[in-house]
Amino acid sequence: MEHITFLVEVVIVTALAFDFTNGFHDTANAMATSIATGALRPKVAVLIAGVLNIVGAFLSTEVARTISVGIVDDTLVTPGMIFAGLVGAILWNLVTWLLGLPSSSSHALFGGLIGAVWVGAGEHGVHFDKVVEKILVPAVASPVVAGLAALFATYLAYRLSSRARGESVTRGFRLGQIASASLVSLAHGTNDAQKTMGVITLTLISAGSLGADAGPPPWVIASAGLAIGLGTYIGGRRIIRTMGKGITDIQSPQGFAAETASTAVILTSAHLGFALSTTQVCSGGILGAGLGGRLAEVRWSTAGRMAVAWLVTLPMAGAVGAVAAGVVVHGGTFGTILIAVAAIAVAGGIYLASRRNPVHAHNVNDHLDVAMRPQPAGVGV
Repeated sequence: MEHITFLVEVVIVTALAFDFTNGFHDTANAMATSIATGALRPKVAVLIAGVLNIVGAFLSTEVARTISVGIVDDTLVTPGMIFAGLVGAILWNLVTWLLGLPSSSSHALFGGLIGAVWVGAGEHGVHFDKVVEKILVPAVASPVVAGLAALFATYLAYRLSSRARGESVTRGFRLGQIASASLVSLAHGTNDAQKTMGVITLTLISAGSLGADAGPPPWVIASAGLAIGLGTYIGGRRIIRTMGKGITDIQSPQGFAAETASTAVILTSAHLGFALSTTQVCSGGILGAGLGGRLAEVRWSTAGRMAVAWLVTLPMAGAVGAVAAGVVVHGGTFGTILIAVAAIAVAGGIYLASRRNPVHAHNVNDHLDVAMRPQPAGVGV
């Protein structure tokens, strides 16, 4: 492509790096409840999630179009602004991943882009009406809808199986969870991989390599799907612990109900082009499933920490994106290099910090509060 410059190549690589960290967060969306109930072993679960995320990336491009031609003015955006926004999103993703908080990778991306474009192009560079319609309204409505659907489905599942043998109920719903968790993974690839496709497409449009209303080319779809699939397989266990055991002690009927409700909401939103947070949808489904059992089973302290993370994600990523944009826009090539080096250094520090309390297949189902206690030297390595 004749218009591909070095900066555009850097932006594309950074976008795929964000997609990789998105996978860190969002394995938990699909597989947390199945691992927590014993329906799937952790290694098998993350492999299924990774493969189906890649497949799901090819099913739709409506969300990608929302990002590439919807929330910001592509005539005012530059690759440098997009790079700055991605840096904000990646760093916030890594911070919340380290803390084991299932914050929204989607809102981190939106926040980073909005902050960077606002600083780089002014307030006219952001379509705030579309931000409200396509991002904020779905952010409020989607977890509520998923939670209510999961609550009703859980209540119905327990009522219908109340006279059956406990072992038969558990075995049947665990088999159902394999299918429902797989569908969540497929739906997740359909929704979340598209966000990176949209960013790369926006970059190519701003560089003049694609027309103003173009959709993502096939190579963009394939690379975004592969990046999120790899991130899903490699880094998802830390947040699986929070969603699988931290919110509530999920049983197999609740897990099946939560996953089924989440799948329905995610696929519907992807069809409509709503770039919602799959993390919030799946967390809402798990919370609703817990309420559908017994109110006391929900750990409201963990739910509260998650809610705080949801609220601050968009503005915090926006603030980092805005600062990065200020350096990139005014510093040119030197500013871009400076931000890239700083981001790599911070990301490296976060990774080293994560090795102090590793989460792996053998301890992923430990309770969150127990896992956060100091461990004797040599334990959990």
